[in-house]
Amino acid sequence: MTVAAAAVARPAIRGRGSEEGMTGARKFFDSAAGAWLVKVYPGEYQVTSKPDETLVTVLGSCVSACIRDPVTGFGGMNHFMLAEDHDGKWGSEVMSARYGNYAMEKLINELVKSGCPRERMEIKVFGGGNVIESRQAVGTKNAEFVLRYLANEGLKCTAKDLGGDFPRRIQYTPATGRVVRRLLGRTDATPIAHDESEYLRNLKTEQTQSRAGEITLFGDK
Repeated sequence: MTVAAAAVARPAIRGRGSEEGMTGARKFFDSAAGAWLVKVYPGEYQVTSKPDETLVTVLGSCVSACIRDPVTGFGGMNHFMLAEDHDGKWGSEVMSARYGNYAMEKLINELVKSGCPRERMEIKVFGGGNVIESRQAVGTKNAEFVLRYLANEGLKCTAKDLGGDFPRRIQYTPATGRVVRRLLGRTDATPIAHDESEYLRNLKTEQTQSRAGEITLFGDK
């Protein structure tokens, strides 16, 4: 498997992923499915072409795009929390990967580098549920963003499951394009909403701290 973790959002995991360095918490063998399951966390993307590897994530208000080359079976999944930084200043790569613009660009570029032309990409998008109590409607904005992004880039969405009030568990096998989507119940929604709310607060704090360190040069024209 080629692992391309753009960034890591959860405190328990640091740095870029690698197959050798993965812990059991990230990659594990599912004997029932007869496949290796690789977790994709917020702010990450993973790519693979191995037929026995399935990418898996849990989405509340977050969105994941599953993109592959149907000819070679190479593909991947991203997972982003916010549509975009309205100021257009992403800062570090770790910060950038949490935003949809960057997450989509990185995953699409991996496909292009593998030799897949953009018009051949098979794209499926999931998530954007309204699980966080917020006037910002984070889930709705994420869902609207990913569809708008694809339209603006001239990319066709072949399947989508967006919005609603419940979180989702997504299993995606790039080699075949198979997706297993399971809606989670209210008992699962509460802790997911809590985790995402905390993640969002931490993201905003990091964003504020990052901008506080910017230098303004006066007199430039």
